[in-house]
Amino acid sequence: MQRQEPAPGTLYLVGTPIGHLGDLSPRARELLRQVDVIACEDTRHSGQLLASLGAQGRRLSFHQHNTRSRLPQLLELLKQPLSLALISDAGLPGISDPGEALAAAARADGHEVICIPGPCAATTALVSSGLPSGRFCFEGFLPTKGRDRQQRLANIARESRTTVLYEAPHRLLALLDELVTHCGEDRPVQVARELTKRYEQQIGPTVGAAREHFRQHPPQGECTLVLGGAPLQPTTQHSEAELLRRLEQHMEAGASASDAARELADQTGTSRRELYALLHRRTTNLPQH
Repeated sequence: MQRQEPAPGTLYLVGTPIGHLGDLSPRARELLRQVDVIACEDTRHSGQLLASLGAQGRRLSFHQHNTRSRLPQLLELLKQPLSLALISDAGLPGISDPGEALAAAARADGHEVICIPGPCAATTALVSSGLPSGRFCFEGFLPTKGRDRQQRLANIARESRTTVLYEAPHRLLALLDELVTHCGEDRPVQVARELTKRYEQQIGPTVGAAREHFRQHPPQGECTLVLGGAPLQPTTQHSEAELLRRLEQHMEAGASASDAARELADQTGTSRRELYALLHRRTTNLPQH
């Protein structure tokens, strides 16, 4: 038996369309019609959607610039107890937006938090990219500048899993330039824009090709990049004799057996268990006097 929704004192994170209005689920429609309060990233932007649904709930803005002041107010509404829905301008709230902070605060105060699933640009772009999706990383928006940005880019360049990034259109070319520097022109990528809309595009198949396309066709609309992972480096096979020799060198330099095994494991990728076994066999095979 399904529970009655919306329930008082409950926070609902409601997924809304990222483009095609037909992607709003029947459950989301019904909940938004009946919920007491609706927190919106932009009340004007969401106003048309809510009006078309006949939503009567009180509307409050909730975005990155008023998070600190608005959070206590929203928690107080849950305590009254009123039902509260959170929607973003598009997609699933709580991903790269203040919904994360609201969900955490509501749970910390003992309120139930329920997600009403809906479209998400990250997963929509990922599954349609053709790139490996069994294991992936979500990076969202990178820091805009400085050492933090460069460190994140360096980490992404080494990441073997597929990486999903968000970027604004006016910064897309700069990001593609940086990805060429860090990952090379031939790294696989699909840059998705206008997802689920009439002029949806996915541009690739490589970072270099995508950069050339957007140099000639300036991007419009928020972009989602799906970047292929770094190719795995072939592992070098080390003979038991070589591994034992290097273990002995570390130990002759003053390292304990444990430290020698740990250091060599980091250097060669050989498991510490295998290295310990080598040392054990060496000890048991020593001639007895």
